[in-house]
Amino acid sequence: MVSDIILIGPMGAGKSTIGELLANQLGIPQCSMDELRLGYYREIGYDEKLAKQKRETGGLWSLCQYWKPFEAYAVERLLSEYKNCVIDFGAGHSVYEDTSLFQRVEKVLEPLPYVILLLPSPDLQESLQILNDRNEYIPDGHPNINEHFLSHPSNYLLAKFTVYTKGKTPQETCNEILNLLG
Repeated sequence: MVSDIILIGPMGAGKSTIGELLANQLGIPQCSMDELRLGYYREIGYDEKLAKQKRETGGLWSLCQYWKPFEAYAVERLLSEYKNCVIDFGAGHSVYEDTSLFQRVEKVLEPLPYVILLLPSPDLQESLQILNDRNEYIPDGHPNINEHFLSHPSNYLLAKFTVYTKGKTPQETCNEILNLLG
């Protein structure tokens, strides 16, 4: 039996799409952080009105910074609650500026052998261009949130494997990950 498979990476990298394919092929559940996160956030006092205000006044960047402590908690909760499944993280759930938050996430991911970073390309500028093309719905991206996710060391430090998706179908990417599982 394969243990949890954790998919991390920037917005638009294919985590949910690949997660669904992997789960179907392995016959195990898929668990999407984006579907569960707000419930976990609320457990520790998430304020939706404050979040909305931060988005309106400071844009996506401000909102993402507000989310950070909630994201670390959500990772801990999700991984304590779900086992033997494919888990796709939200893009921010694996990127932390605060060392203590990063260490909490690092600690809970450390024993898991299949933490897989999905990126379009090994070339960060090429990856950013591909992701920007996929994420046109983020009009207030100053700084560009995916550029931050690509350049920040967190994803690279947490990942046990990196899989590049450029030029591959989702099924081909899924097959590459299945080959990593042995």
